[in-house]
Amino acid sequence: MTARILDGTKIRDEVFVELKGEIRALDASGIRPGLAAVLVGDDPASQLYVKSKIAACEQLGLASWMHRPPATITTQEMLQLVDDLNRDDAVDGILIQLPLPKQVDTKRVLEAVDPAKDVDGFHPVNLGRLVSGRPGLVACTPAGCMEILCRNNIAIEGANAVVLGRSDIVGKPMGLLLMHANATVTICHSKTRDLPETVRRADIIVAAMGKAGYVAAEWIRPGAAVIDVGTNRVTDAQEAARLFKNFPERLEKFRTKNSALVGDVHPDALNVAGALTPVPGGVGPMTITMLMSNTVKAARLRRGVPVASGSSSSSSSTSSNSSASSSKQTQTTTAR
Repeated sequence: MTARILDGTKIRDEVFVELKGEIRALDASGIRPGLAAVLVGDDPASQLYVKSKIAACEQLGLASWMHRPPATITTQEMLQLVDDLNRDDAVDGILIQLPLPKQVDTKRVLEAVDPAKDVDGFHPVNLGRLVSGRPGLVACTPAGCMEILCRNNIAIEGANAVVLGRSDIVGKPMGLLLMHANATVTICHSKTRDLPETVRRADIIVAAMGKAGYVAAEWIRPGAAVIDVGTNRVTDAQEAARLFKNFPERLEKFRTKNSALVGDVHPDALNVAGALTPVPGGVGPMTITMLMSNTVKAARLRRGVPVASGSSSSSSSTSSNSSASSSKQTQTTTAR
C-alpha cells in the first residue's frame, strides 16, 4: 500500500483563492489588511523566511511593511518598536521573526505584541483563548495541519490522535485543536513510556520533534493519517543511506547535492500510512498560508467585521468552531 499524499501546496493555492476574494471584499469596504514584519540582523535563513512571507502578502494584495533593526538592538528598543506597531491602526498583524539576538528578551518582546495583532498566535492571551475554545488567532503551523486534515476529509471526531512534541508553538496548540475537534488526544514527549506502542494505536499522528526520520514505519498502524511537521536537513552520508535505503532516487539526489530535507517520520512510512504529508511540500506551505489567513482574520476581528461562513479566516483550524466543522468530517472515514 502506498499512502495518499496530502499536498500542502495544493491546499495553499485553494486557500489563497479564497483569501483573495475576502481581501477584495474588505478592500471594497475601505479595509486593506496589513502585516508588519520585524527582521533583526542578517541571518540568511530568517531573511529567506521573511522574504517568502512578504511575497505572499504581495501575491494576495495585502499591505506589508518590513522593519530591519540592527543585530545590536536592545530589548527596550524592540519593545518601543512593538509599541509603535501596536498603535499603528493600519497594521493588523505583527510578525516578529525568530530567533532574536541573545541580548534581547524574546519572551518580553513577544508578550508585548497586542494579542489582536498576534498573527503568529504565540501570545499567552491567544493560547488561553484556544484552551477555552474562544475565537482568537491560532499558531500557524498547527492551524495549517488542521486545514490539511479537514480539506482531505480525514475523520477527526472520535479518532485516536497522537502528537509527538509538546512545544508551545506546535505540540500544545495542535493537541488542543484536535481535542476541540473531538479527537481523543495523547501528547508524547521524551519521557513517554513505550512510545512505539502509543503511536501504533493512533488513527492520526502529528510528528513535531525535530528529529530526522525518528518515527519508524513499524510504529505506524497501517492506514493511519500522518502529518509530518519536521523539516530536517540531512548531510551525513550514513544517515542518508539509512533513511533512503528503499528510495534509490532520493539517495541519488542526496549524493548529488550532499544534503536532503527529511521529516520527523521515516520515509518508509509511505508504504504503511493511509495518508501522509510530504517533506517538503506538506505542512511547510501551510504555515505561511495560515499566517496570511490570520492577518485577514485579525483585520476583521479588530474592526468588528463579520466573518463570512465558510471563508478561509473562519476555518475550523483558526477558530473555536473547529469541533462543529470537523464533526462534518465524520461522514468520511480515516484512510485505512
